[in-house]
Amino acid sequence: MLKQNLQLKLSQKLSPQQIQLMKLIQLPTLAFENRIKQEIEENPALETGKEAAEHDEYGSSDEFDQDNQVIDTSDIDIDSYLSDDEIPNYRLSSNNYANSDEDKHIPYAAGISFHQQLLQQLNTFTLEDKYWEIAEYLIGSIDETGYIRREIDDIIDDLAFTRNIFAENEDIQNVLDLIQTFDPAGIGARNLEECLLLQLKRKEQTTEVANAITLIEEHFDQFTKKHYQKIIARLKISEEELKDVVAEIEKLNPKPGSSFGSSSKVVEQIIPDFSIRIIDGDLQLQLNNRNIPDLHVSRNYSEMLQSFKESKSNDKKQRDTVLFIKQKLDAAKWFIDAIKQRYQTLFVTMNAIMHYQEEYFLSGDESDLRPMILRDIAEEIGMDVSTVSRVANSKYVDTPYGTKLIKAFFSESMTNESGEEISTKEIKSILSEVISNESKKKPLTDEVLAGKLKEKGYPIARRTVAKYREQLGYPVARLRKKL
Repeated sequence: MLKQNLQLKLSQKLSPQQIQLMKLIQLPTLAFENRIKQEIEENPALETGKEAAEHDEYGSSDEFDQDNQVIDTSDIDIDSYLSDDEIPNYRLSSNNYANSDEDKHIPYAAGISFHQQLLQQLNTFTLEDKYWEIAEYLIGSIDETGYIRREIDDIIDDLAFTRNIFAENEDIQNVLDLIQTFDPAGIGARNLEECLLLQLKRKEQTTEVANAITLIEEHFDQFTKKHYQKIIARLKISEEELKDVVAEIEKLNPKPGSSFGSSSKVVEQIIPDFSIRIIDGDLQLQLNNRNIPDLHVSRNYSEMLQSFKESKSNDKKQRDTVLFIKQKLDAAKWFIDAIKQRYQTLFVTMNAIMHYQEEYFLSGDESDLRPMILRDIAEEIGMDVSTVSRVANSKYVDTPYGTKLIKAFFSESMTNESGEEISTKEIKSILSEVISNESKKKPLTDEVLAGKLKEKGYPIARRTVAKYREQLGYPVARLRKKL
């Protein structure tokens, strides 16, 4: 049964300009530079240079005005007046070189992946076709850490279905044993225990190495849990001898695949968005505008629009032309305005953060960090919390004490025994100091750590201590134990 009803609904929608501004605000410097380059390439009405944008006032013609709406020009044919085909070929070529001359490019050194390096080692062996294909498949199954994390039965099934190769468990094992002789030692292992054993068996068989092999083969579970007294009793060795055995194991590489250079991995470079300097005891904030060109609306496009408006012709082709040019000019003007608003928003937000945490930026001591949440800064600058979040989550600031993620300056607060509001970062700093100074033979449990913090005037629960310890990257007491 169909029913009709009337419903009143109040909703708020962001305009395209607001959406564009929010997207620009959350971009870090490098991504912002790329976004500007992309916009310049896509919009011919946007130009770079020092020219003043005094021709931006192209306005809206009385007969072509569309109430400032964005016009869809996907179906507009503008080839007749904006086509690159009108440019003669001789203007596209250099006077000094013929078309047949090769372009000169700077060569880049291209490394080879660790799979290719393993295949090169495989090429030094002579194998039957069946075993060669099995070896290639196994090498392709090795992950970037150097492990084969698949069961042999699954590999047998895959070979049968994908390559029509019917192999037995023994065939796979024999080929895998061959691959495990490749460099670096430990490659092709199926778990950490096997990886360590492969490396130990290639070493000179000293007493320490022999004991290490026995420890891994027979007491690996106790070793991972650091039950050293049980190991000493079962191996019938002294604590000093166990120290030598553990030292041998610590020299091994738990991820042998990482020793290969990989040209596919790109090292991400952090470019700070802000810079804070101390000049004559005062903080000075600067926004990083490196490689950001001056933008202005194209004078040619503005004049082109004006000439079309003044023309007496009003056919569909000219009308489409005017609409296309107007859209590009609107987009260019909006983009320039959005960049200006981005600069202002970033500077105002970071300036408020800098003054809120002034004591820290002057001293560099994390204990001087004040409790600060997103709402504190949002209320200070009169902006929404989401705007502050976009600035803080992806931006870095260059300080006299290193490059810091802005989000790291935000923290919750708690009250100490003196009734003072302190930052949780201060507590984490003290907790890290206590753990660093503990006896490694008998590390402190979370309950003891909570007692130590309470003695220093920070009454927090054991669960909170455990949470802060994990955030700092420290394992439980048992795993922090050393001989």
